[in-house]
Amino acid sequence: MTVHDLRDAPPPDVGFVERLTLTRIDTDIFLGWCHAGSPLRAFGGQVAAQALVAAGTTVEQPGRQVHSLHAYFLRGGSTADHIVYMVDRLRDGRSFSTRRVRAVQYGKTIFAMSASFVDPMVGPSHSPDARWIADVLPPEEVPKLDLADHLGRSGPLEDNGYPQREFIDIRFLGHDWAREFSHGQYDRMAWVRADEVLPDASLYHVCALTYFSDLSMVGTVMGHHGGSAEAGEWELASIDHAMWFHNPFRADDWLLFATRSPIAGSGHGFASGQFFDTSGRLIASAAQEVLMREPRH
Repeated sequence: MTVHDLRDAPPPDVGFVERLTLTRIDTDIFLGWCHAGSPLRAFGGQVAAQALVAAGTTVEQPGRQVHSLHAYFLRGGSTADHIVYMVDRLRDGRSFSTRRVRAVQYGKTIFAMSASFVDPMVGPSHSPDARWIADVLPPEEVPKLDLADHLGRSGPLEDNGYPQREFIDIRFLGHDWAREFSHGQYDRMAWVRADEVLPDASLYHVCALTYFSDLSMVGTVMGHHGGSAEAGEWELASIDHAMWFHNPFRADDWLLFATRSPIAGSGHGFASGQFFDTSGRLIASAAQEVLMREPRH
């Protein structure tokens, strides 16, 4: 993964790889900038992806790949200034490496992640029957979504930190279609891929998937209730996030992100999802708890 020498904020029209690129300012300390996920607040998926970049950059064992991450969103991040990522090398064992990352802004921790990396292993295996994916409407027949509008843009791009270049191709299927195609297993589906060819290094692809995974969870929960953050009806935010990576993949190929929300209450909701490739192979799983409460005045 490339690490820049520059500390300036990237221009708003940069591509996906540049948005994952960090500045290394010390051995295990990195600098990054994030675009908005709501007006003037850093997008959590990009913070998580950059934290994983920082963690993965410190893993020096050849071939050791991330297999899981667990993270907490502690405070809203600002798009007006850089974020510092501080990595603790908790352990480098014979087969596993563990890293802890804190994202710090203005002297306060806004995000914390633990990530585990593992050498390739051989063992028993099984996987879900996902033959239903062959019946899902292909991405070529689903309208492309404007990313900034989906994230919640409410004004000119240059005024609130939203990306000015489409670097992700995301295409949502309707809720009724999602439930029909999956025979009731999922509430929401989206085809997604990076809108540019990514380098071959696997860290780019798992970090891109981490970014993707935060694009649909809140919507999956709120799909049961209506309302929107833009209308001021609910206060919405990601609380925590977890991912498990099961099989190799490329994030610049089409992937189907299928999500469901089985429960919500007491001001927060739960969503989980699976990423499948076009052949129906399960490549990753994600889970998130979402804050969803009446606005405080």
